[in-house]
Amino acid sequence: MNKNKALDIINYLDNLYPNYSNFLNYNNNFELLIAVILSAQTTDNKVNQVTEVLFKKYKNAKELSNSDYNDVLEIIKPLGLSKTKAKNIIETSKILHQKYQDVIPNNLLELEMLPGVGRKTANVVLALGFNIPSMPVDTHVKRLAIRLGFAKANDSLIRVEENLKKYIPRDLWIKAHHLLILYGRNVCKAINPKCAECHLIKMCEAYKNEFK
Repeated sequence: MNKNKALDIINYLDNLYPNYSNFLNYNNNFELLIAVILSAQTTDNKVNQVTEVLFKKYKNAKELSNSDYNDVLEIIKPLGLSKTKAKNIIETSKILHQKYQDVIPNNLLELEMLPGVGRKTANVVLALGFNIPSMPVDTHVKRLAIRLGFAKANDSLIRVEENLKKYIPRDLWIKAHHLLILYGRNVCKAINPKCAECHLIKMCEAYKNEFK
């Protein structure tokens, strides 16, 4: 991988998806944080359906911190890991209300200390909530990073993140994250990737070594 190749990849994806938008529905940073916590191991569409109900009933950290666990669980039940997620979003809301006066922290360390918030979730909040250049790495981003040669198959998520940030210009990190997710969902899928439709084949290490 080199910076010119990385830029060619991002420019191609940018032309392919010129009008991309955020995948989750939210109106403020509190809703964004809760939605991203809920998005683990489920689809964005399901999260959006659930949060439409959740945020009508609990409009801020204070209200969600005082919520009934069973009520929250019933609302988010369609999502995977609903019991753990219900506990996490209530506990996170309590910390946000009591420690941060309902203000979402804008640094990685403090975000990662909140229940249910890992590095990817924290990076998403920094990127979308605060427009701080960040590179969230989910399963789609990691898969494409490995297949396109940004990282190796046994690299940790942090190493993948570091490599992407090394080769992609800082001002494109947030956009690149969205574009890689879209391409991973639509073309470069985990199972049966659509290699015949892929215009990045010449740059694809996986195609050379696995799929060809």
